[in-house]
Amino acid sequence: MRSYSLYTIIGLCAAILLVDIFAFYWLQSITRLIPSALIRQGINIAFWVFTIGLIIAILVLKLRLDHIAAQRKHLLVTSLYGLTVSSFIPKLIFISAITLLYLTHDILYHDQSLLWVPVLGLIAGFLPFFVILYAIFRSLYRFKVHTIRIKSDLLPKNFQGLRIVHISDIHLGSFNARFHIFDKAVKMINDLSPDFIFFTGDLVNNFAYELEGWQDTFNQLSAKQGKFSVLGNHDYGDYHQWKSPEAKKENFEAIKAFHGAIGFRLLLNEGLTIRHAESSIAILGVENWGSPPFMQYGDLQKALSPVRDTPFKILLSHDPTHWPEEVIAATNITLTLSGHTHGMQAGINLKNKKWSPIKYKYKHWAGLYREGKQYLYVNRGLGWLGFPGRLGMRPEITLIELFCHDYRSGKVQENEI
Repeated sequence: MRSYSLYTIIGLCAAILLVDIFAFYWLQSITRLIPSALIRQGINIAFWVFTIGLIIAILVLKLRLDHIAAQRKHLLVTSLYGLTVSSFIPKLIFISAITLLYLTHDILYHDQSLLWVPVLGLIAGFLPFFVILYAIFRSLYRFKVHTIRIKSDLLPKNFQGLRIVHISDIHLGSFNARFHIFDKAVKMINDLSPDFIFFTGDLVNNFAYELEGWQDTFNQLSAKQGKFSVLGNHDYGDYHQWKSPEAKKENFEAIKAFHGAIGFRLLLNEGLTIRHAESSIAILGVENWGSPPFMQYGDLQKALSPVRDTPFKILLSHDPTHWPEEVIAATNITLTLSGHTHGMQAGINLKNKKWSPIKYKYKHWAGLYREGKQYLYVNRGLGWLGFPGRLGMRPEITLIELFCHDYRSGKVQENEI
């Protein structure tokens, strides 16, 4: 809530109140069917206690945010976020549906012949409510493996069938030290027997303290040839007002050091060569580079410098907007791996069809993209931020298999738990 002004928060509370006034008005057309006045009164009281309580909680949190311990802020903000979304959206759909039904049938409110209208409107409101509950309590940590096969003539034959696991946007602070949940993802990753594990940033939400207790969990991740990582926009601590530049630097250095402690080679505008027999490929990693307002710390030319002569290159770059701006056409990097968008944590994935509102902000927001002989894969994220749920956009583990010539692909299975 820190990123929003008090006026914006007041506007949000006004919108919640306005929607609830209309919802309460239409709710009376349903509760009047209940014969018991006591039950009707109880429903009315509960309705307004929740509404007023939610509005007060949002305002109090905004006013006292600076005085709340950093460890508690995320839990409080996301809890209120979840309550607001699960309340506001169903009520908005409820009043929209019931108003449309009444207008469609051109009747007055007191018409007794169409009592089914408010009931149908109530059902229309409850359906998204249960869907949101499912997104919060069921699919939030229902990890899914997406298997991708890519063919490139630039890949040396000695690297045929190379298996890469790509993960991104873990946001450890959002797991609230629930190590047993992440253990499921670790097992799924290890079961894929990867040659490499690539992590494309946003290890934390903001703070190094989010890493406490996680080292043993991450040390269980196993890759035959190595584990590599880059930083995401949240790893720099740019979304917090620090007491001093030294405090911010100390936080940042601790986050960078954690990558080494868990066996990941953190690439900070670096490129290196991976050799097998007499062949080689290049792995590059840049610091976060995004379109404004996101910072552009990345230096792709610096990362390219030591590996320009290596034909097959893999780039780790957190923000997918980097690909069209500096990678396509300007370089001969074959495969770029990114994250950042989370697929908005809401959308539709049906076989080869995918859609999310985030597509109107990011041209490349989830899955595989191709321009000529260059590829971009955007991971949907393993963790979450903001809304504590995932709707149709499950947390992702990506298995990428690389081939240098024609192969019998068979049917790709997407594993899930």
